[in-house]
Amino acid sequence: MTRLNLLLLIAVLASAIFLVHTQYMSRQLYTELHRIELEARRLELDQDRLQVEKRAQATPLRVEKLAKEQLKMRTTTPAITQYVRQDGTVIPAVAAPAPTAPAPRTASTKGAH
Repeated sequence: MTRLNLLLLIAVLASAIFLVHTQYMSRQLYTELHRIELEARRLELDQDRLQVEKRAQATPLRVEKLAKEQLKMRTTTPAITQYVRQDGTVIPAVAAPAPTAPAPRTASTKGAH
């Protein structure tokens, strides 16, 4: 009988130790899960902040300002535009014709109607 009691006592102690170990591991995993969730929230906030910064950096006005100041670019005009044919030759720039004043009417053209 004492051997049976001793065997049952060892089984109960082993079960209790296993239960304590399982609860300890469960608490560790829960703490790790909580830490990872906090990190995920922090990363989402960083992503949102970076998206806002990206949109702010890509505004047309800012891009144009950087192009003019840092890259020394300028807007195109017909005077500086060159057109190239498919064979690689450059088409000469065509100057816009100067506006001409209408010819004065003479006596001979007044009655021609």
